Amino acid sequence: MTAQERTLLYIDFGAGLAHVVEAGLKRQGFRIERAPDAPAGIARIQEGGVDAVVLDQSRPGTEGLETLERIQALPDAPPVVFVTASQGSRIAVAALKAGAADYLVNDGHSDFVALLHVAVTGAIDQAMVRKARDAAEAEIHASRDRYAALAAERAMLLREVNHRVGNSLQIIASLLHLQAASSADDDIKAALTNAMGRVTAVAQVHRRLYTSQDLKSVLLNQYLEALLEDLRRSAEGNRMSRLTLTASPVEIDPDRAVAIGIIVNELVMNAVKYAYPEQAGSIHVTLARHGDELELAIADNGVGFQAKPDARSTGMGQRIVAAMADKLGADVSRDPTHSGTRIVVRFAATAATPATQPA
Repeated sequence: MTAQERTLLYIDFGAGLAHVVEAGLKRQGFRIERAPDAPAGIARIQEGGVDAVVLDQSRPGTEGLETLERIQALPDAPPVVFVTASQGSRIAVAALKAGAADYLVNDGHSDFVALLHVAVTGAIDQAMVRKARDAAEAEIHASRDRYAALAAERAMLLREVNHRVGNSLQIIASLLHLQAASSADDDIKAALTNAMGRVTAVAQVHRRLYTSQDLKSVLLNQYLEALLEDLRRSAEGNRMSRLTLTASPVEIDPDRAVAIGIIVNELVMNAVKYAYPEQAGSIHVTLARHGDELELAIADNGVGFQAKPDARSTGMGQRIVAAMADKLGADVSRDPTHSGTRIVVRFAATAATPATQPA
């Protein structure tokens, strides 16, 4: 907006200097409109198009302050420069408290119009800065609200996707369980049971995701407890009744949780099949944090590596464990000091950041 486009409304309650102000400020590029009293001034402001108001209270009284308060109560009120003949500070303080942008004393000096021009110009400029700041803040708040709404919608959609995927995996696991239960062939039954455990390990991660507010991480200790409970329920008789867990609270990303769950499933099922040929025994899973490294161990007190290898074994479980360990960047080893079999998996607590490829 240029100075030539600025409209100044002069509200004069008495025989003031309105005509002098009009002549002086017109030369400065202002278009001057006059209102003789408060109702006329308020009505003109409500019509719009007023850039600033000069409220000239040239006689003692509170009419000017009351009018100032009424102007400030209007929506998008223009800035007001309050003019009075009083030399006391009480009126000045009251006017500024009521919302006046500036305050001038009309003492009859010849430089009054020049001072008024400076005050009005400054008030308009301040109002423009304030409006620009308010608009910027409003846009920032609106952007934050839009971002929050999009983030909430995205989280809801991800939770719904995880819910559907988890349900589908659970259906697959149930079908595998039914097929295993109806099979008379022990090899087929074992293969289907192993496949069911692998599907269940993945399904547990999705179940954790869609029941959690945090879609970026899984509490590994809670996930393993739920996974082992699924294994206990799926086992025949009481062969996993002594399957226990000791785990520290650890958060991990969902992809790595899936790999860990599949490793635990394979090693637990391996212990069930080979550690105790004659009767059920205990199998213990531990998860501990040592600095920046996590240590996962699956241990039994069975026959250990003295057992004869099963001719029917295809080695699929070992290959799956090796593949998942490679995904984790983990080291898998056997504890030679353990009387039975204890497999230890060590890996970093946080996923490695992928290296940036050169351009």
